Amino acid sequence: MNTAILTPASKLRNFRLRPSSIPITSDLNPYHILWRYQVLEPDGEIVTYWNHVFLVTSLIALFLDPLYFYLPSVGGPACITNDTRLGIYVTFFRTVSDLFYLLHMLMKFRTAFVAPSSRGLGRGELVMDPHTIAMRYLKSNFIIDLAATLPLPQIVIWLVIPATKKDRADQANNTLALIVLIQYVPRLFLIFPLNRRIVKNTGVVAKTAWAGAAYNLLLYMLASHVLGASWYLLSMGRQHACWKAECAKETAAGISFCLPSFLDCKSLELEDRQYWMNATRVVSNCDARGDSQFKFGMFADAFTNDVASSKFVEKYLYCLWWGLKNLSSYAQNLNTSIYIGETTFCIVISIGGLILFSQLIGNMQTYLQSMTVRLEEWRVKRRDTEEWMRHRQLPPDLQERVHRFMQYKWLATRGVHEESILKWLPRDQRREIQRHLCLGLVRRVPFFAQMDDQLLDAICERLTSSLSTEGTYIFREDDPVNEMLFIIRGQLESSTTNGGRSGFFNSTTLRPGDFCGEELLTWALMPSPSINLPSSTRTVRSLCEVEAFALTAEDLKFVASQFRRLHNKKLQHAFRYYSQQWRTWATCYLQNSWRRYQKRKLAKELARQESYNYLLIPGQEYNLCDELADGISASGRDENSLTDNPNNFQHLGTTMLASKFAKNTRRGVAHNVRVVKPATPSLDMPLLVKPDEPDFSVGFEDV
Repeated sequence: MNTAILTPASKLRNFRLRPSSIPITSDLNPYHILWRYQVLEPDGEIVTYWNHVFLVTSLIALFLDPLYFYLPSVGGPACITNDTRLGIYVTFFRTVSDLFYLLHMLMKFRTAFVAPSSRGLGRGELVMDPHTIAMRYLKSNFIIDLAATLPLPQIVIWLVIPATKKDRADQANNTLALIVLIQYVPRLFLIFPLNRRIVKNTGVVAKTAWAGAAYNLLLYMLASHVLGASWYLLSMGRQHACWKAECAKETAAGISFCLPSFLDCKSLELEDRQYWMNATRVVSNCDARGDSQFKFGMFADAFTNDVASSKFVEKYLYCLWWGLKNLSSYAQNLNTSIYIGETTFCIVISIGGLILFSQLIGNMQTYLQSMTVRLEEWRVKRRDTEEWMRHRQLPPDLQERVHRFMQYKWLATRGVHEESILKWLPRDQRREIQRHLCLGLVRRVPFFAQMDDQLLDAICERLTSSLSTEGTYIFREDDPVNEMLFIIRGQLESSTTNGGRSGFFNSTTLRPGDFCGEELLTWALMPSPSINLPSSTRTVRSLCEVEAFALTAEDLKFVASQFRRLHNKKLQHAFRYYSQQWRTWATCYLQNSWRRYQKRKLAKELARQESYNYLLIPGQEYNLCDELADGISASGRDENSLTDNPNNFQHLGTTMLASKFAKNTRRGVAHNVRVVKPATPSLDMPLLVKPDEPDFSVGFEDV
């Protein structure tokens, strides 16, 4: 039964039983039910993990098979023996690896496949019917997997060869080599589709550059291992061929009677062989160190260096070195004879070395270069920048600033462009990543602390990283503001001269949690903002290396137009409180109000002091201000009382003049409050224009 599955929903999937199937009962083992009635997905976690495990097992099995070639060795004068102990070890590990091949076959019987007719529809339709899966597997790769799984070397060594009557070392070596080479082909063939399947499911075989380089180097070492083991076995074959040829010559000439069994070390204790050894010249005529007529060619090193009679570890390491040396040099340093097998082997080494070196070593170099490609790109970019600056004859201090910025950006990003990485990700993942990177830092900004999570998510999604080195001018006064910065690390100096007015300068330090470029927010919150960007009212310069988040004009305008929660009184108060532009205006407004109050107070005090001395009466002090405050009661008295008192009559004219003078003095004081200017120039305070009010509530109700 076929089931269409567009996306994997689980590691294992149930399928319905056919009518002829055995019903499931409660007596069955749960693990039996799991295996019998479940089908694995080809791209599931279980199959993917098993493919990696089986790949490692296959490489180990490919390493074990050539070890059978090291079983024969020179065990004495003119005789060959087999290393039984080594054969037991290799057979044990080889049997364990065969079990993995058997388990791999069973896994294929329970692994679904994509129907060929549905490959054009997304990921295709998975065929989950076990009968269909089994029939497809039996018709496709079952024979190859079976040939790779059978324990043929074990059967030949421990069953077939001992059962034969002619159990000689030379026949065992030839039979074993033939079996191993025949079975090595299907095992090697399984590596390539397995590698493609892993790449299809996971993208790469190795997730890191070092692992990829090690994987390709391991394959190259494996090829050298196979080459060295084959060279050793062929060397033993040439030695045995020389002994056999010389033995046949002596038998034909009647010098000595030589039997083929004498070349096996099992006959060392026989009297006939000992008699033959005393009379024969086989050993001297087949000595690679002497003047032998037999041409060993490229195999002479195995006997001149006593490799054939050495211990296994020494023998293996020498053969591995021989394989690496000649595979890397394409067999250029080999001295060969005219023996066809020898020249054919050299041709195979040359062609195989060229292919493996260009493929595997090329891949390894690519993996290693990928680790330093960012560094090389940065070096090339820095060298090009230096040449360009020298060509343009930039000042040394400017060149130093450029070098410092490039160095700081490399240390902060390591050549990785975050925007390009996030650009090809899905929107949901990009939002989650931006939230993880920015939300905690954005909440440290007091202005953002008043916003809810949805509005902060929209802002975090549009924030970009901004780096500045020491001495960098981020904004200049009266220049257009194209972004709003929120400081994460470092300090900025924010100063203003109020449009270049003389005698005015205001400066403050912005620290982590502060922001600058707030003119852009006022512009974005307008009902119909103009095309022209607002001008900066302050000059912002970095005091050290600064890391910040930037919100561009278009992104800020989009956020302001899409989210109603941005228009509320809380944000308005927070904006006014933390905005340096509003703080400067408020400070200047308070200073102006205080100085105007001081001016009025000083003018009133001067006028009061001057009024004391305009009119003095002998014998008493006359305060005009007190008289004026009493409404000049003397002028309202009865005329008779004035005439009756001679003193009042005497000073009547003086009182009238003093009343007029006091009235004029009060009028002058009122004028002097506005026109009196103190002599100290520090009391002058230029008026600062009030910042534009952000329209937080246009068309919206206050929250």
